[in-house]
Amino acid sequence: MSKADTVRLLLVGVESHGWPVEYAGYFHHFNAGRYYEAHDVLEQLWLVDRKGPHGDFYKGLIQFAGAFVHLQKGRLGPSLALFKLSRRYLDPFGPALLGLDLAGLLRMNADWALALENAPTQNPFQHRAPPRLVLEHI
Repeated sequence: MSKADTVRLLLVGVESHGWPVEYAGYFHHFNAGRYYEAHDVLEQLWLVDRKGPHGDFYKGLIQFAGAFVHLQKGRLGPSLALFKLSRRYLDPFGPALLGLDLAGLLRMNADWALALENAPTQNPFQHRAPPRLVLEHI
């Protein structure tokens, strides 16, 4: 099965609420704790728009999900690196973009990164509630 076929299957049943289905699918999978799948579906949108006005925004969200993939696997160093990389991509976009409270996401990012920096051998995923992102409906 091709990657495009896999992504199509991951998007079955996703309610887009007016957003591109890949974008809505990112939030759907992220909030279900399927961070790798969130990464995969948004990557399809990023591939089309990577040089466009939202390319770095999508890339930052992909890196953010990737940080949680690494946390799930107990890879704390790579997770911290992706939190920092995600922040660099997302910082320029302001407090909100495309129905997302970006300022809130950046606070969440900083909080998880700080937990890793303060206790580099303890996985914060083991004693924290999983993160949730809210996408406004249009």
